[in-house]
Amino acid sequence: MPRELYQAELQDLNRQVLLLGAMVDDAVGRAVQSLQTHDAELARAVIAADRQVNEKRFQIEEAAIRLIATQQPVASDLRAIVAILNVIVELERIGDYAAGIAKVALLYGPHPLLDAARFLAPMAERGQGMLRRALAAFAAVDTAAAEEIAGEDDAVDALHEQTYRALLAEMLADPQVVDRATWLLWVSHDLERIADRVTNVCERVIYKATGVLVEINVSTY
Repeated sequence: MPRELYQAELQDLNRQVLLLGAMVDDAVGRAVQSLQTHDAELARAVIAADRQVNEKRFQIEEAAIRLIATQQPVASDLRAIVAILNVIVELERIGDYAAGIAKVALLYGPHPLLDAARFLAPMAERGQGMLRRALAAFAAVDTAAAEEIAGEDDAVDALHEQTYRALLAEMLADPQVVDRATWLLWVSHDLERIADRVTNVCERVIYKATGVLVEINVSTY
């Protein structure tokens, strides 16, 4: 394979990663919207679209493995491909969390959202913002941005803790809302895990640049 074609395929792999990232970002936003608006049709669409996310992940993985097998890249190119293989797993899992939130939306149905649900939108916004910027850092191999983004995980953890305490208070005040509170706790957990996955992406930005594997944050959940 001529060097120019090899570099073009490597660049395309990076573009496909960004496309996958955009797909899961959209899925998270639509999943949270389906819960907030009680939109069952939208929730089902998010769940159905998760298959496309999975397929895209496997397409990228197959292309990356083929490139390794045919070109035997070394040094920075090999790190870039290995980083891609790890990042797409993180993105695919974020897609799974989006589908999980959409499933909760279907469980919740037309019931009014509990007051503690007010924390969910800020969590989603923070997580999505972290995701978008982490993908930009990955594309630019910006380690400083990656470290900064990962540091924002603490704010998402704090919102998750607030949600948990608020839901617990509502359950204690009214046992009839236990099911709805439990479902919202699942959503909060999924949103908190999205931020954790973004942190893992940030770690791969650093690996891509330096070849050093680091653990930026250690989740307590």
